[in-house]
Amino acid sequence: MNKDLIVYIIDDDDAIRDSMEMLMRSVALTAETYPSAQAFLDTHDPMKAGCLLVDVRMPGMSGLELQQLLAEQGNRLPVIIMTGHGDIDMAVQAMKAGAVDFIEKPFDAEALLASINACLQRRTEAKGIQAQAQRLAQLTQREREVFECLADGKPNKMIGADLDISARTVEVHRARIMEKLGAKSLADIVRISLLATPCRDKG
Repeated sequence: MNKDLIVYIIDDDDAIRDSMEMLMRSVALTAETYPSAQAFLDTHDPMKAGCLLVDVRMPGMSGLELQQLLAEQGNRLPVIIMTGHGDIDMAVQAMKAGAVDFIEKPFDAEALLASINACLQRRTEAKGIQAQAQRLAQLTQREREVFECLADGKPNKMIGADLDISARTVEVHRARIMEKLGAKSLADIVRISLLATPCRDKG
């Protein structure tokens, strides 16, 4: 697991925060703990990746309210809701609002870690998509057209005919595209296309 990813634990119960932090350390995960949503907001750097593990019911701002606020701010930090037996409806509401999972207290350590690992993996994949979208944004309009043709498996001559340019010009664009995207092969081009599909210009 990437050590740069942080598990943010927010719960007003000191014992729960301490036990969860020890669990994270036991599996080499970095954890930061906070007694309230506001304490988290006061120090959180939105540029740091990870996932948020937050109690659904706390004094002051609740876990649901924190989740909503982060969404309004454009913060895509994946959220896992911690809930007591009486708060299942609230946890389901959180899931419908975009939470990755909810975990019931008392926790099963294996289930909790599996949920956290899935949450962190989701964040890693999201960062990969964002990085590819940024690389694609560096392409010129013509390079983007050639890229999409390459991703569709078309040979250079066909691309040239489709775009009304020579096969040699296609080769030049292809070399520039691969350099800008960090691609080593046509397989890389296809993989990048699949990864960044949600971000591709459909116009």
